[in-house]
Amino acid sequence: MSALAAPAGWTREDAIALLRERLARLSDGEHSICKVAAERGIFCRGFRRWNDHEFHERWKTTLGASTHLNRGQMEELAELWQQCEQLSHGIALACDAPPAARAACRGWDEFTDLELRDFCRETTGQRRLP
Repeated sequence: MSALAAPAGWTREDAIALLRERLARLSDGEHSICKVAAERGIFCRGFRRWNDHEFHERWKTTLGASTHLNRGQMEELAELWQQCEQLSHGIALACDAPPAARAACRGWDEFTDLELRDFCRETTGQRRLP
């Protein structure tokens, strides 16, 4: 959790619940939220939030290092891995994966309370959580 508290009226749990609901609607069951977020430029920006070097560093433990695959191909492998993890853990969003199953990202723990608040604003257009 963040050392910074969320603004009045916002709790971390409420923000995650709201984001979980909104993001699950965007995921069609065929794609992970990481891919959807990257394609739409929303939420954490998914795979696109990292430059090529950082993407490689974060994913090489899970996917291995490749000298012949390009970034798009590596993202497709990451996408398949995320989908498999979602299925094996019975979750709708990769953000909800148990800590031991996480690869490049730490799920909801990756974000501060203020980042979650901003994602809520972006995703819903609301200023405050209901």
